[in-house]
Amino acid sequence: MALRFSRLPLALSLVAGLSLSSALTGVACAADDLSPSVSKPLAAADSALSAKNYAKAMEAVKAADAVSGKTAYDSYVIEQMRGAIAAQSGDVATMTDAYDKVIASPRTSKEQKAQMLQAEATTAYTAKDYARAVTGFERYLKQIGPNAAIEKYLVQSYYLQKDYANAGRIQKQLVEETLKAKKVPAENDLLMLATCQTQVKDTAGQMHSYVLLATYYPKPDYWAQLLHALVTNNSLPPALQLDVYRVRLAAGNLTQASDFLDAAEIAVQSGVPKTGLDILTQGYAAGVLGKDPGAARQAKLKDFIAATVEKKKASIAADEAAALKAPTGDALLTVGYNYVTFGETDKGVGLMQQGIAKGVRDVNIARLHLGEAQMDAGRTADAVTTLRTVDGTNGAKDIAQLWILKIQSGTRK
Repeated sequence: MALRFSRLPLALSLVAGLSLSSALTGVACAADDLSPSVSKPLAAADSALSAKNYAKAMEAVKAADAVSGKTAYDSYVIEQMRGAIAAQSGDVATMTDAYDKVIASPRTSKEQKAQMLQAEATTAYTAKDYARAVTGFERYLKQIGPNAAIEKYLVQSYYLQKDYANAGRIQKQLVEETLKAKKVPAENDLLMLATCQTQVKDTAGQMHSYVLLATYYPKPDYWAQLLHALVTNNSLPPALQLDVYRVRLAAGNLTQASDFLDAAEIAVQSGVPKTGLDILTQGYAAGVLGKDPGAARQAKLKDFIAATVEKKKASIAADEAAALKAPTGDALLTVGYNYVTFGETDKGVGLMQQGIAKGVRDVNIARLHLGEAQMDAGRTADAVTTLRTVDGTNGAKDIAQLWILKIQSGTRK
């Protein structure tokens, strides 16, 4: 989906549509009054500006500036008028120089300073001078304070000059602030963040952004991006490989016989053979397995896994006893999951919870597997509660979020 960039006005009314009368409405002292020798050329500049004759207007301002013996107030109004003409004519450098002088004056109110700082950055942005726009927007935020619109255009200014790292950094802050305020981030804001993360090869960040997109804007494209990110994420730990296949299966994304076979073999290697057998069964039900030249090999694998399941059933009591004596709770997680797959859900879930309490290598992967076990047991409310506790940056949190999406959408297969 293409990113949409908002348009900025060329400048605000005070500075872009400045007339001589409005230039005199700053913070004035009691003795402030334009000198007659300055007032006349400025009036001419005002008339030329109204007629959009910018060259003539600027010549009149230069004439006013050339007057000798000018007061500080004369110079102040001259710079205001110079800046307004430059703003309307698109002369970014001249406008910035003039407004900087006006902004620095104690005669200028905070509101006027905010307007002029925005006008500086806005005009640079409109002129596609994005480096100058970045400087202007950052200056506004530093001197005036937070402003959501300004921050968004700062992101765009970075992005349009291909500084994806800084664009993503600020966009991420905006998204996090929105979520912290219990609000839904705009779809385009999330797309911007995901795009920046893609450009800087932040795979984990990109996946999380697409989780948010699929959460708040559940479109097939976002699910496709998520699944692609899962498959191509080489940094995922081996302990999550089976989880990736399971999410893909639930989303209808396993379409090749090799996918089903690989997933089933990983399940056996992970010590949960019944899960592998269930995956093969779904492959046959979907018509993917048993119909090509590899059907004999597939049947042989299924028979082997079925026999492994029976062996596991026979040894599970001994496995449980050994796991209870182990120094960590990792073995209890596997034993508990096997009990769940064998239909003893309460006992299995209890052992997994006991294992987590005992201490495990990776508590977030452990919580993910506990949530999946609760999900398999039909305890979806418990599963969602558990899955929401999964944290970290190794991919477990994002897989947990995908399961929550599937559970809550009612489309889990």
